[in-house]
Amino acid sequence: MKMSKIDKDELKPHYDFDYSKAKPNRFAEKYKKMIMHVGIAPDIADDFPTEESVNDALREYLKIIKRAPTETARS
Repeated sequence: MKMSKIDKDELKPHYDFDYSKAKPNRFAEKYKKMIMHVGIAPDIADDFPTEESVNDALREYLKIIKRAPTETARS
C-alpha cells in the first residue's frame, strides 16, 4: 500500500522531534540495576514462554514455601 502525500503530512509540525537535542535517559542505569537476568534450562523454558509467566510461577512458589512449616519447626 502506497502512502499518499496527505498520509505523510498527517503529523502536526509541533510533534516533530529534534533528535539532536535529545539527552540520554537519566534513569536507564538505575533501571538496569533493578533487573536481574537469569538463565532458564531449555526444557523449563518450553513451559514458561514469557518473562511474566516465569515471574508469576516464582511468586506462587514463594507463597507456598513461606506458608509451609520448616523442618526445624516440625522437630
